[in-house]
Amino acid sequence: MNTIPLIFNEHQINRTVIGGRTRLDEGKINVAVVLLNSHGSQFRTRTLETLSKCGFAQIISLEPHAENCNLEEIAKKFPSITFIVPLEKVTDGDMINLGMSEARAPYVLVLRDSLHITHNMLQMRLAENLMSSGNYCIVPRLLDTQKNAVPVQFSPSAQKGKFCVLSSTVVKDGMHTLYPFDFIGLYDKTKFIQLGGFDYTITSPYYQNLDLALRSWLWGEQTCLSTTFLLSYSDEVPIEDTTADLTYLHFYLKNIAPRFKSDSGGVIPRTSFFSFLANSSCGIFEAHRQFADARKWVSINKSRFHTDMQHLIENWVTEV
Repeated sequence: MNTIPLIFNEHQINRTVIGGRTRLDEGKINVAVVLLNSHGSQFRTRTLETLSKCGFAQIISLEPHAENCNLEEIAKKFPSITFIVPLEKVTDGDMINLGMSEARAPYVLVLRDSLHITHNMLQMRLAENLMSSGNYCIVPRLLDTQKNAVPVQFSPSAQKGKFCVLSSTVVKDGMHTLYPFDFIGLYDKTKFIQLGGFDYTITSPYYQNLDLALRSWLWGEQTCLSTTFLLSYSDEVPIEDTTADLTYLHFYLKNIAPRFKSDSGGVIPRTSFFSFLANSSCGIFEAHRQFADARKWVSINKSRFHTDMQHLIENWVTEV
C-alpha cells in the first residue's frame, strides 16, 4: 500500500487536457466549476450549454474514461471549457484534485452530471454571500428526482465505542455538517490545497470523502449547510457504500487514532499499536509499517490539529 501523501497532488496522474484556451464570455461569478462525469450522458451538450450561461469564471469537465469518442467534437463546440481525461484508473477524489489544480478562481463548485443544472442555480449575490462566510466548504440542500429531501446533515457519533455517522434531512442555514454528500459543494480552493486534498491511497469513495472532511474539522475548518443553495438530481441518488476495504486503515489511522494534546498537538500513542494490530486484519509487519507511516504523518502535521475525534464528537454542535 502507498504511503500517506504529505502534500496536495503528491500523486501525479497521467492525463490529457483539451480546450480551455478561451475565457467564458459571460464570466461574472468568481467561481470555477468542476463537473464530474460518471458516464456518457445524452444530456451532456445541454448541461455544458447551461453551465456556460451561468456566469461562472471557469468550467472544468472531468471525464472518467479516455474512450469518450466524441470528446474532441464537444471540445470544439465549447472552446472555453477545459476537458480533463485521466489516462489511468482514478477515484472521484483524484478527479476533484485534478480539477482543483486547474481552477483559477478562489472557490470551486463541485457538481455531477447526475444533477439537474439550471441557469440560476447559483446567482452572483448568493455566491458572494456564501464565499464571504470563510467556511472551507458550503453544502447545498439536495433533492431527489421526486423532489424529496436527500439527507445532507451528518454528525459524528460513537456507538459501543466505535465511530459512526448520523444523518438527517433537517436543514437550517449555517448548520454544521460533517461532510458534503456525494462530494457536492462549494470549496475554498486555498483551504482545500492546504488540507492536502483527497487522499489517493483511500479508494473507497465514502471513506475518501469522509477522510478529507474529518481532517478539515480536526484541523480547525468548518463545513456548513446553506438553505438558499438548492440542487436536485435528475438521476438516481447514489447509495453510499460504507463497507470498509483495506484502505480504510489509512482513514482510521489518520482520523480516529490521533489524540490531541494542547501542549504538543496531534499524536498517535505508541501504546495504541496493539489495539490497531488486533483489528487490522494485517500481519504484524504490515500493520507495523502502516502504523509507523501514520505516526510519521501525524507528527509532521501535529501543529495543525485543533482537536481529536473524541472531543469532536463530545463538542459537536450542529448550529452555529
